[in-house]
Amino acid sequence: MTRLSTENGLKRTLDAGDVAFGVFDGLYSPTTVELYGEFGFDFVWLDLEHAGPSPLDAPTVESLLRAADAVGMELLVRLPSTDPWMVRKALDAGVRTAFVSRVETAQETRRVVEAARFTYDDEPGQRGLAAPRASRWGRVDDYPATEDRETLLGVTVESLRAVEHIDDILAVPDLGFVFVGPLDLSVSTGHPGEIDHPDVQAAVETIRDSCLDHGVPLGNLTFGMEDVHRKVDEGYQLLNVGSTTAALEETLGGWHEAYRGEG
Repeated sequence: MTRLSTENGLKRTLDAGDVAFGVFDGLYSPTTVELYGEFGFDFVWLDLEHAGPSPLDAPTVESLLRAADAVGMELLVRLPSTDPWMVRKALDAGVRTAFVSRVETAQETRRVVEAARFTYDDEPGQRGLAAPRASRWGRVDDYPATEDRETLLGVTVESLRAVEHIDDILAVPDLGFVFVGPLDLSVSTGHPGEIDHPDVQAAVETIRDSCLDHGVPLGNLTFGMEDVHRKVDEGYQLLNVGSTTAALEETLGGWHEAYRGEG
């Protein structure tokens, strides 16, 4: 009988030093998730902070995970809270790659990374042991070691306070990656929505340089193919290249506007 792989393909890509490309799906549709896998993307970003289902809605999250599993792709799940129980809940549902918003210190970072592991920094971790979907209901051999090996837990750096503590954050053991939050950084710097403002760009450059120095994979949003190439050249490994709603607006929405404009 064929069993689903417990390997985290996205983690393999980052560990190899390669670049992973993904899409933000604001429809939260299993069909859309599966389609992106057919297109060859490495991940679909599910934002459970600003929209979508509750992180506690395990049946909905699991249906999206099954769609990703069907095409051998990972979900990149954004969690809205640094509470350890929320990390554990998502991982038990079968999420293998998650990142936590609003992290600002090394202490907060260690707390969420520790919650994702059974053994952490040569000490007992804070992951609870049960037989949830992540364990294939108790059928995964050596489940704790498998989860510790395949789980990828990151954080979003999206405030000036976090930027001030970036080197301490990056020194936390087993931190899987950092994702830059340019929009929230624009708010934190006092320039809401101005992601190209010099203050925002200076903060982003500080994050990037520190991640490269520490060897921690770095992710960001991209805005067009030229920006994709630029960020790859700058050392980014985790790139969101667009969204479902933006693609629909650009194609079908653009066609409709063009057609009406001919009248």
